[in-house]
Amino acid sequence: MAALPDLLSQRVRQHPERIALQGPDASFSYQQLWRAAQLVAEQLRSLGVKRIGLCGDNTPAWVVADLACLMADVVCVPVPVFFSRSQTEHLIQRAGLDALVFSGEAEQAEMIGHGVWLRHLPVSPAASWMPEHTAKITFTSGSTGTPKGVCLSAQQLAATAGALQQRLEGVELEQHLCILPLATLLENIAGVYLPLLMGAAVTVAPLQTLGMTGSSGLDLGQLVAGLNRHQPHSVILVPELAMALVNAGEQGLLTTDSFRFLAVGGGRVSPDLLARGRSIGLPLYEGYGLSECGSVVALNVPGAEREGSVGRPLGHVQVKVDNEHRILVRGNTHLGYLGDEPQADDWLDTGDLGDQDAEGFLAVNGRAKNLLITSFGRNISPEWLESELVQALGATQAVVFGDGEPQPGALVVITDNRSPDDVHAALTLLNAGLPDYARLQAVYLRRQRLTQAEGHITANGRPVRHQIQADLPRLMAESFPLFMNLSVPAGTSIRQTTPGDSNMAFFDRLQSETEQARAHVTGAPVIQAIREGRFDLEGYTWFLTQAYHHVKHTVPLMMACGGRLPERLEFVRKALVEYIEEEYGHHEWILNDLEACGEDKEAIRHGQPDTSIELMVAYLYDRIQRGNPAAFFGMVQVLEGTSIELATPLGEAIQKQLGLPNQAFSYLYSHGALDQDHFEFFRNLMNDITDPEDQQAIIEAARMVYRLYGDMLHSIPLRAHGKEQRHEAA
Repeated sequence: MAALPDLLSQRVRQHPERIALQGPDASFSYQQLWRAAQLVAEQLRSLGVKRIGLCGDNTPAWVVADLACLMADVVCVPVPVFFSRSQTEHLIQRAGLDALVFSGEAEQAEMIGHGVWLRHLPVSPAASWMPEHTAKITFTSGSTGTPKGVCLSAQQLAATAGALQQRLEGVELEQHLCILPLATLLENIAGVYLPLLMGAAVTVAPLQTLGMTGSSGLDLGQLVAGLNRHQPHSVILVPELAMALVNAGEQGLLTTDSFRFLAVGGGRVSPDLLARGRSIGLPLYEGYGLSECGSVVALNVPGAEREGSVGRPLGHVQVKVDNEHRILVRGNTHLGYLGDEPQADDWLDTGDLGDQDAEGFLAVNGRAKNLLITSFGRNISPEWLESELVQALGATQAVVFGDGEPQPGALVVITDNRSPDDVHAALTLLNAGLPDYARLQAVYLRRQRLTQAEGHITANGRPVRHQIQADLPRLMAESFPLFMNLSVPAGTSIRQTTPGDSNMAFFDRLQSETEQARAHVTGAPVIQAIREGRFDLEGYTWFLTQAYHHVKHTVPLMMACGGRLPERLEFVRKALVEYIEEEYGHHEWILNDLEACGEDKEAIRHGQPDTSIELMVAYLYDRIQRGNPAAFFGMVQVLEGTSIELATPLGEAIQKQLGLPNQAFSYLYSHGALDQDHFEFFRNLMNDITDPEDQQAIIEAARMVYRLYGDMLHSIPLRAHGKEQRHEAA
């Protein structure tokens, strides 16, 4: 198999002027990209470096440097942007790097061409053993958090890209957008090498501009906006991103017309999720691979796909499943691990369990080492159940446990404001469709994400199961228990609770007991109108005007509340001080937004609000002065919860429909992101309020504010079939 530079040179001769690579500030034709990589390759040779660590965000310079390493026979070690300092230091020492190359300006580094910077490293002890012909070392964190170097040759990289090109023959892909870090081998091979071999354009952009931070941070609004802006034909997704895009597409926020192939890998994907995506125009196709095999082993494609499978193996590998259901691969497997002597085995044991049908379609059922065996002797793959939980609940994370128990249990992370009752109802439906031995007996609802800092997930977002198991008693105690109609796990001391039970955390009780009132807000016609494109400038400025007239009272209401709180709620008064500092001046942001929409902000400043907002503000002042001042937090529950759920996605839809500048959306965009942190702070504050009278005052106030704020939303002027439509409050 020819090396990648040789294959790429053929495309350069065929399409010298065609765009090959584009970023926010620069683009390269195939000929320009080739010359840029050659120039940097010459610099690497002249500097005498043999092994480099490639650092930095997704930029054209990263791609140029990567291709230059292949041309110069320099071993390239991509450094993931989400690696910790200790992981990066381990990588540098283990690989015996001569230098670090950066895709942007860096301290103590010199420019070597086309945005690529190089910094020499001090001479280190003898480097770890490395197989001959190694061209790239990709470090994977695994389940221990200590990176392990997988050594691949240039021919193996090219073979994977070539096999993917062959499998995708007939799929017209002319533009790929990289939304995973380029240091991720899957994006590196399938998101850069493959499109270039196909004669397509690769678009790269700093990850934060696409809503991606770290290994698993996601601002869905930014990602959707980026996809709508770039209109790519293909992207590569992990299961969590696939779930997020399906949800956005179902809400009408994501433009799907351009998509031709969306590859999903890195974890098990529910067939139901794939079907939901297909129904709204998202061509999702599941694949499977591992770094040791060049990142891709099997892939479903149009015309050659099977539900519940990851597709047929690519042409450059052989796959078989042994008697113990272990997946084995032979062919394009890695040269070895950095520092370890190569294994003599002909077949690579992937560590994954699966099945293969008569037509060659491969199904992956989970990791062999993670298999749960119930006390009745039934084998359960936790990855399978976890994918079902993520699909059924829209959970951010899910971890299944219960080895040796009669039935499995789970810890699920749901960060939106759904009540425990809502989650329990979805779980009941899920359980009804599962085989009896796999039905969940208890699920623990957690609001905070599991993090790498606490050792609960790896750098690429997979659960560290042994650490989660060790911390399970604490994690369960911090979570809300949702017991199903089955026995409670042995040794579990947390009893079942129901809404209104004194053992229920107050925040969850607040969510549960205001659910019916909340529907008046989430069911307002304006939300559906925005999704259907029936929202105009008049409706937006009317909404902003009402927002101004209640937001200008936020700080005065907090000050009034703080002055009336009894000494026993001193901790609440302290929290109000922080709230005031955060919220001060936000009403002026709204006036600036209105001015950007062409309105007279001084006229609005001195105008009058809608009756619903007048009553809402008056009610809150009255409750603070004549009733229980804690009632103020009923308004916080409504407004910040609504911002999290609706502000950013609806703001982007409105901006797209009306063509307004970013300056007209400072209020909506800032509050969608800002209130995520506020709401978590609010959740913890509410759970510290234990007096029944205070709790009841907050619940009653939240119900009233949901009603009045909902009345305002129901009154927003709307267009219906080209005519103005005004919904009066019920």
